[in-house]
Amino acid sequence: VPKFELEVKNAKEAGANILRTVSLGGRRYEIFRTPEAFLEFKKNATLAIQLAEPIVRKYQVKLGIENHKDWLASELAATLKQLSSEWVGATLDFGNNIALLQEPMDVVQTLAPYVLSVHIKDMAVEEYEAGFRLSEVPLGQGILDLPNMIALCKKHNPNVTFNLEMITRDPLEIPCLTNDYWATFEDVSGNELARILQMVRKNKYKTALPKFSQLSLDERLAAEEQNIIQSFAYWKK
Repeated sequence: VPKFELEVKNAKEAGANILRTVSLGGRRYEIFRTPEAFLEFKKNATLAIQLAEPIVRKYQVKLGIENHKDWLASELAATLKQLSSEWVGATLDFGNNIALLQEPMDVVQTLAPYVLSVHIKDMAVEEYEAGFRLSEVPLGQGILDLPNMIALCKKHNPNVTFNLEMITRDPLEIPCLTNDYWATFEDVSGNELARILQMVRKNKYKTALPKFSQLSLDERLAAEEQNIIQSFAYWKK
């Protein structure tokens, strides 16, 4: 707690009024192999949020907890509702929870009442033998209903901040047709899996999903720059 308080104090002095954090650094389906392991994480993460709240309240800085391929939207919403603090809410990532088999608009509808800031992105998908691949693509080139998602966030929080997260990387593989993936998803139904796979098949990307690992560093930087410029152009339009 003292280390966290110092970080909040420094951020406040630097001019920040919204901080973003995550409860888990990795991806739920890659880290946890038993339901018990996930429940232990959930207990500790909830305690950490409870310990953080008095600190951010003291410094009048808001803390946005990201849905970082760890929390189902309903799990994070329930935690924030129970905490019931104006100083702790959500950093709502528009694309992350597709990896947890949740439809993007459902995620926004669930978390928008708690939104403080947004990781705005657009996503593209394609099938592979163990599930589907997921990629960030420039805004307007993917499958997300960005205008309605943005409008819903602004409706719940007119002061919400939008932060472009245009990650330029190889596609993530979401192995949702393997046994290991399901270790912590007892509450996710076959219907939800079917809906996501239907979405993937219906929205096949115009080409193969872009890959960047084979490029030189300069080429990767140029590709990232171009993706960011295209995203800003979409936003301005």
